Formats: sequence, structure tokens, C-alpha cells
Amino acid sequence: MNTPAPALSVLDLVPVRHAQTSSQAVTASLDVAQRADELGYRRYWFAEHHNMPAVASTTPPVLVAAAATRTSRIRVGSGGVMLPNHSPLIVAEQFAALEALAPGRIDLGLGRAPGSDPVITQLLRQSGTTSDVDRFPDHVRDIVAMASPEGATVRFTSGGTYDVHATPAATGAPEVWLLGSSDYSAQLAATLGLPYVFANHFSGEGLERALSLYRDQYRPSETHPEPRTFLTVNVVAAPTADEAEARALPQLRMMARLRTNKPLTALESIEQAQSAPMDPLAESFVASARQRWFVGTGDSVADELTAFAARHGVDEVMLSPVAGAYDAEPMDAATGRIQTLELVTAGVSARVG
Repeated sequence: MNTPAPALSVLDLVPVRHAQTSSQAVTASLDVAQRADELGYRRYWFAEHHNMPAVASTTPPVLVAAAATRTSRIRVGSGGVMLPNHSPLIVAEQFAALEALAPGRIDLGLGRAPGSDPVITQLLRQSGTTSDVDRFPDHVRDIVAMASPEGATVRFTSGGTYDVHATPAATGAPEVWLLGSSDYSAQLAATLGLPYVFANHFSGEGLERALSLYRDQYRPSETHPEPRTFLTVNVVAAPTADEAEARALPQLRMMARLRTNKPLTALESIEQAQSAPMDPLAESFVASARQRWFVGTGDSVADELTAFAARHGVDEVMLSPVAGAYDAEPMDAATGRIQTLELVTAGVSARVG
């Protein structure tokens, strides 16, 4: 008997390739979102990163709104909003407004990391008390309450109360998820009775422990009586294994630069990545990271994803389609990323059939 195939979702950092404009990068990603909707993917999330030449996903709410208008079925959301960078009320208002725009289709993934380097973090957190990372649990609770139809109640120490609603007449609320790559977020999600996602695409270290902590310590909530989680993975699929490996190389080299503190650039084309030398440290990182990625034909990747989901007890896997582009491919399209989604879907369908 075949292992059931997991549901598939998409994580998008809106990659920017060499000589590509921000407008072209966003246009390409919205095409990916539309195609994911057509292919039956469950959800489409945008990450929050700042001041990175290869990433245009700086403002998830804006991108979520754009994707919501280009899709009709798929859930759209953030993966995630880095909460210490923002006022909880503003986040609640933004995602409550998105829920009004696309009722029943909005996810709000929240993270605790800065999403950039220390200089940018300081610029993002000039607003003062909202940058207090120690208050992250309170801010999560506040957002859940304010974005709900019931709203939140502020109680003054001197007596009296004040009602706060993210929108004046909400009938639904975005689904809140906690994101993380450490024990902290797993335990907090368990305590608050919220869904949880481990950032496995960024670092697979500590995955088993985080999932175990979340499931073992989970406290049922009214909206989520049982723990709910899925995993993120870096994926490249192509008609041949050789093409898949070639399309994975630009992103692998970018991650190597990030991890070895080299100057960051826009993503290389496949031809640029294949022709440029790597030092031994970068080669070592690329080889190590490649072992955790899912790269190959649609059928082989579908088989690996299904086994991976079964091994960790999840019924959903979120793909970060990291396929690079050839020089000749249009700047306002994401040929390799869309090909990845199409081939993985076909591979999964073949397993089910």
C-alpha cells in the first residue's frame, strides 16, 4: 500500500536575479502564485526579509493582497511577518483587512527573528516598545484577540476598559501560525494552542526536537483542539536530474555567501553560477546544504517529499521553489519555479493514481 502523498503549499521569498528589476521579480512571483492556485496547492506564503539584493519579499501584507486578487481558491499569507519589527495593532489591522479582502483565505504566520542584519534591525525597530522581543508572547496574544470578530479589551490599572477591533465589523479572522527554527517558538505555540511551522528550509538542525516539544507540550485551544504543523523544504524539479542540479546551483551559491559572510548579490543566472569558481569553504557549504534539498525529476522529488512527510508525521509540505534561471529566460517570468510546481504536482498525482 502506497504512503499517502502530502498536501503541497508554497513559500516565496520573491527571488531577484542578476539584471532583474523589482517590478519584474514581483510580476514573476505573482505568476507563480496564480499557477499554484490553478494546480491545487493549499497555501501560498510570502516571507519577510530586508535589504537583501536577491530577495524582494520585504512587505508580506502588500504581496499577500496582490496575490489574493490574482487567485480564487488558495490560502495566501505570510511566512512570516517578523513581529518585533512591527506594532501588533498594525499587524492585526493589516491582516484583518486582508481577511475582509479574501474571506477564509488568509494566514498570518508570525516570527520572532529580525529578518536582516543588525543595522537594518535597528532601523526597523526605531519605534521603541514594539521592538521588545521579550514581549513577543503578549504581542501574539494581542494580535489574535484584536483580529478576531470579538476584538480585545484593554484594562486600565486605574479602572475601566477600552475595546479594540482591528476592523469595525469583522465576521472572520486570519489563521495565526507561529514560525521558528528553535525550541522557543515550538514551546510557545504549544502553550498558546496555535499551529506551528519549523523553518526547515533554512536550517534542518533541531527539527525532530522542535516537533516533539510542540506535540508533547500542546495545550488544546478552542480553535485548535489538536496540534497542527507542516514542514518547509527547498525544492527544484526539472525534466532531467542534470537540469534540476543546474537550476539549484544559483540559490545554493547565494546561501553559501550568506553563511560565509561574503558580500550578497542578486541571484546569478545558471550560466554565471556554473562558470564562477568557489573556494573550499563555499564548496563545503554547498555540498552540505544540497543534501537537505529535494532536487531531481518530478517523480523522484514527489517520492522523496512523501517519504519525508511520513517520517515526520505531517500531512502537508511547503515547497520553497528555488530553481534558478537561464540567461535566455524572460526577466518577468519564473520558468524554473513554475516548472518545479508543475512537475512535483504531476509526480504526486501519479503516486495517488
